[in-house]
Amino acid sequence: MPTLDQVPIGCKGIISSIKGEDATAQRLMEMGVIEGEPFELVASAPMGDPLEIKVQGYRLSIRKSEAALVFVQVS
Repeated sequence: MPTLDQVPIGCKGIISSIKGEDATAQRLMEMGVIEGEPFELVASAPMGDPLEIKVQGYRLSIRKSEAALVFVQVS
């Protein structure tokens, strides 16, 4: 199963799970990155970090290292 940092720009799908129980995983969940939530990878900075995703009706910028914790199902 791919992680959010591995999918191409414009990709849509569903968040499957978040790896870990640490503060980073908790912060992602508090920002709306939760299991079963639809997402769209909107953009990437010129050097590839950070990534911009659309989740729960708003745009969220996260580091590539944080996106690597988010497992997704692409549609």
